[in-house]
Formats: sequence, structure tokens, C-alpha cells
Amino acid sequence: MKIGVIGGTGLDNPQILDDFNDLGILETPFGKTSSQIISGKIKGIEVFIISRHGRKHEFPPTQVNNRANIFALKDKGCKFIIATTAVGSLREEIKRGDFVILDQFIDFTKQRKLTFFDKFEFGAIHTAMPEPFSEKLRKKLIESCKKTNSPFHEKGTVITIEGSRFSTKAESHMFRQWGADVINMSIAPECILANEAEVPYAAIALSTDYDSWKSDEEPVSWDIILETFKKNLEKLNQIIIKTIESFSYDAECEQIKNKIRTVPDFPKQGVMFRDITTLLKDKEGMRKVVEIFYDRYKDENIDIVAGIESRGFILGGILAEKLNAGFVPIRKKGKLPGEKISENYFLEYGTDSVELHKDAIQPGQKVLVIDDLIATGGTAFASCSLIERLGGRIHEVSFIVNLSDLKGKEKLSRWKVFSIVDFLESEG
Repeated sequence: MKIGVIGGTGLDNPQILDDFNDLGILETPFGKTSSQIISGKIKGIEVFIISRHGRKHEFPPTQVNNRANIFALKDKGCKFIIATTAVGSLREEIKRGDFVILDQFIDFTKQRKLTFFDKFEFGAIHTAMPEPFSEKLRKKLIESCKKTNSPFHEKGTVITIEGSRFSTKAESHMFRQWGADVINMSIAPECILANEAEVPYAAIALSTDYDSWKSDEEPVSWDIILETFKKNLEKLNQIIIKTIESFSYDAECEQIKNKIRTVPDFPKQGVMFRDITTLLKDKEGMRKVVEIFYDRYKDENIDIVAGIESRGFILGGILAEKLNAGFVPIRKKGKLPGEKISENYFLEYGTDSVELHKDAIQPGQKVLVIDDLIATGGTAFASCSLIERLGGRIHEVSFIVNLSDLKGKEKLSRWKVFSIVDFLESEG
């Protein structure tokens, strides 16, 4: 996996990369890149960083060679491009220092090169882009903002103007009426070219000012932009790093998924049974499963890990020890010897029940519920109901496997639910 990053001052710092290397300024069929390309790795993911305006900010927005930048990243094999940008806020609720994960743009530039195709030599090429920003990348950026406790907005329309001057008050108010949420001088041309090049692209914007519309705020200036940007640069770097690291996590999850055996027509005709015994016996795969769960919960002060019969006992026991938490089993009817409570749940035909000792959980304890797989969610729902009847607070309900076709997570919508891998019924 290779990922490109187009950023501004501070984001060309090679120290965020392992094994970094300066590849120099690259020559492309569309001219030279704006800056040297820095290559390196983050959690095993190859990363290529370009400074949009040059390493010394020598290129004004209109003169940035977006075509060369996008072409070079695609030529290097980048499968995704993440862009960062400073923006002015056109909305009261988007404050200075807030991040915006852009989902739409309005292109108000006039002098930019917006296509790789200066001639239609092989037929007309008109790139559709109703949703111009990659939803997969946007979700990863949103998740990274949450992990870093950053103030952010999940959506926002950016209007890109020519520059290099800032807006008049009249223009600023007009852009607000057009539906723009933030304003900048960079993103739309990049995004257009990335779409044309068929490289998924997303941008995280940092709000540095209020453009010119807000009468009770100082109008935008370059000094204000730089000051706000520098204050939030470290947080922005953290978000980018975590977003790139998530691709390494995706690769690990795919490896885990490949270690799970599928048994057709078990326990009855037409069922694709996902057998985790092949994963359990694989020491590397099992180590990675435990590591993922542990990393997710190590700072959450879990009091009790509740494992659902029977494979939840295996996972729950290991995880409870690593989290320095207690472990309690949730069992099928008739298996627990002490005083207990029961909860019924529906099967395809008839009902069944699960049980929990009355003294297993104390009121107020934070409980992590774990099992190997979620299908329809009936067993997990009944298990969570037992815990809450005893006064436990459910932190999350976790599984290795989610059979997404069966909508079990929807049944558990009262609680947070996490799974490592998803399977569709159609997957063999």
C-alpha cells in the first residue's frame, strides 16, 4: 500500500516517517512537482509527501503545478491521496482551530489547469464527480479526529477561489449564501485532477480565520492563518499519522480474515459457517487478534470482561488477564451452579436462554462483552440485558467476526459494537 500526502508548511517534516528519503523534485509530462518528494514509511505503509506551495512556500496558489503533483503521486503507485489545507470559516459553528472533513467543493478558480487531457485524442473524457471526496478516506479521517480528541466537523463544502488576495466582505457573504462552509485557494483543482486520475482523494481542512464576513472578528490575514496553523500543526500531524496507520490495520484485519476457515452447508444446507478454530491455532493470527483488542481497551479501565459461551471464554480469559480485569462467563441454561438470573432470546425456531451468576457483576462496574462471532445478535442482546439487570455498565460489545448480512449490529444499537472482520453471506 502506498499513500500520497499533499500538505503545507510543517507537513513535509521527514521525522514523521521511518526510513525517510528525499527523492528530489520530479519531472513529469506536465512539468515539475511543487517540491521535493519525501518518501518513507508509517507502520509499514509507504508514504510520499509533497509540499503544495514548495518547501519555502514559494508558489502562490495559481502557480501550483497540481497536474504534476497528482501525476507524480499516481506514478509512484499511490492508491490514495490525503490533502491538508488551511481554510477560512464561513459558519459561526466552525471555529478557529476546528477541523473539517470536506465532502463537497465549489470551484471558483479561473486560471487553473483542471484536466490532464488538453485534447480529446481518443474520445471525449468528462469525469463525473457528484461525491468528489473518497468516502473511505473521509471515514478514516473522521475516526482519526475522534481518536485524537480533536474538534471537528464531519462534513463541509469548500469554495476554492483564485487568490492570492482574500475576499471582500461582499464576496464572503455571497459565498455563504451559495452554501459554502469554508473557503480556500487550493483544494478544488487538486480534487478534480485526482478524480480524473482515478486516485481516491480526501482533504482535512483546518479553520484558521473567519474570512471577511464576521464583523466582530478581525478580518483574515496571512499572519492570523500562520499563527492558528502553527498552534494546531502537531494535532494535524497526529491525525494524518493515525489515518495512514489505519491502512496498516486494514491489512492486518485482512490477514486475520484469511486465517478463518469457511465450511459450506454447516450446520445445515445453505449455511456458510465461519470457523475460527483455524485462527485460534495460528499463533501469529491469534497474537494479532489479542493485540487489536488489547490496544482498543487498554486505557478504558475495564472492570469485568464477560465472555459468551463458548468461544467467548477463550478470548475473554486472555483479554481479562492482559487488561488486569476480572472475567465472568455467560452460559447457556443449566450450566451455572450458583444463584443466577436468566434471559430468553429467540432462535429461528423457538427460544433459548443465557444465564449469569447474581454475584458476577457489581452495580456500576464497567463491562466489556466479548464473543467470537455476531450473527443475528440474539445471544449478545440477551447477555447485555443480563449485565444491565445487575447494574453493570456496558462499555462495548466485541467480536472477531461480524456476519454483516444478518444485521446483528443493528439489533445491538443500544450499545457500542466492535468487530475486527466482516463476512458477507456470498463470500466463499
